[in-house]
Amino acid sequence: MATVTLSKKACAVNPLKMSQPIGGALAFMGLRGAMPLLHGSQGCTSFGLVLFVRHFKEAIPLQTTAMSEVATVLGGLENVEQAILNIYNRTKPEIIGICSTGVTETKGDDVEGYIRLTRAKYPVLANFPIVYVSTPDFKDAFQDGWGKTVARMVEVLVEEPGALSRRDPNRINVLPGCHLTPGDLDALRTIIEDFGLTASFLPDLAGSLDGHIPDEFTPTTIGGIGVDEVATMGEASWTLAVGEQMRRAAEAMTAKTGIPYRLFDRLCGLAPNDDLMMFLSEISGRPVPRKYRRQRGQLVDAMLDGHFHIGGRRLAIGAEPDLLFDIAGMLHEMGAHVVAAVTTTQSPVLERVATDTVLIGDLEDLEALARQHDCDLLITHSHGRQAAERLGIPFFRMGLPMFDRLGAGHLVSVGYQGTRDLIFDIANLVIADGEQHHEPTPDTWRTGNAAPVAGAPPAHPHPCC
Repeated sequence: MATVTLSKKACAVNPLKMSQPIGGALAFMGLRGAMPLLHGSQGCTSFGLVLFVRHFKEAIPLQTTAMSEVATVLGGLENVEQAILNIYNRTKPEIIGICSTGVTETKGDDVEGYIRLTRAKYPVLANFPIVYVSTPDFKDAFQDGWGKTVARMVEVLVEEPGALSRRDPNRINVLPGCHLTPGDLDALRTIIEDFGLTASFLPDLAGSLDGHIPDEFTPTTIGGIGVDEVATMGEASWTLAVGEQMRRAAEAMTAKTGIPYRLFDRLCGLAPNDDLMMFLSEISGRPVPRKYRRQRGQLVDAMLDGHFHIGGRRLAIGAEPDLLFDIAGMLHEMGAHVVAAVTTTQSPVLERVATDTVLIGDLEDLEALARQHDCDLLITHSHGRQAAERLGIPFFRMGLPMFDRLGAGHLVSVGYQGTRDLIFDIANLVIADGEQHHEPTPDTWRTGNAAPVAGAPPAHPHPCC
């Protein structure tokens, strides 16, 4: 069992953590025709907008109530009202999702009250979907904002099933954590459909941020799950939640609809995917398709091959709690040692991470721990690249943001295939680093590590020729 400690520094240096509001905003982007709205200053929104654009390389819908110093002191009713009206009239969204920020939470704005007053003043908005989530950025972190937002979506948008309504035995709800990419969601959807089941993902970033080109421009999200489909999620037979951060949303779904849920802490690795396959086989009444039996064999073979390069390595990992638990667990099963683990916020899974200590801190802490424990592989998002360079160790990018590589949204780590490919990517990085640091020189071509023998004839630099 890992011991969880909190950094005592007065400030964050090279932050690992991202804030709640942008976690909530990203969750709203998994709804079709949505416009996320941050209730705060323009700077709060612009920083989040830049982060998402650099990561996904896509147009990102994100608006702000543009609170000034005076508006913040006097209250944001007028700003919230005008923002809702402008968005409704100009962008024609299907839903507006509002996340609070630190400045308006400190003031104590009653946003739910503002929404009620706005609906009463403008009858056209009386039944228009508007979801508000309290996400102050002076506490918690990215995955907390995501989890709270999805839970709030369930509470507001999902309709309670009627007394005569019947559940569809072939339909399930999926509540994915923020550590899953659009590529992960596509892979998970394929697995579920191969068991003859239909899945409703909330949120569904695979529909909105998977990098496809729309037929025509729209200022809102260009895909994702529709509000009408969310409303009918109470007709499903099961809810599948991925990541501890989704427990609150899964419990909200059960409380409102009576649907049982199954929480998977992780879906990267052999045993977690065995559990997933058995669960889907059980609820569908179908045997595991033959192709997944073959993929399982491929993963076992990949684990054997990758063990020679990953096993015994000393790893430093910095990530949100669910991603940390997911990746650290898989690499621990490969024989690696996670000796430096840094995360962003409290979570029940941290005590189960395969390491001695998990520190809630920043990338400076991760770099110091990696140097102290003589780590030979660093795993975190793109802001860890300078630390890896100073440490002189290979760097594997995981998490958000990943702005210095293409295809961040299409990386897959779930399922047998996703785990297999992740093992290959990490092992190949280690192999390439070893080749880079052991490149033969003209001297070693002749006599290995010894200096050239005086008067010896020059040998051809390639031994096979």
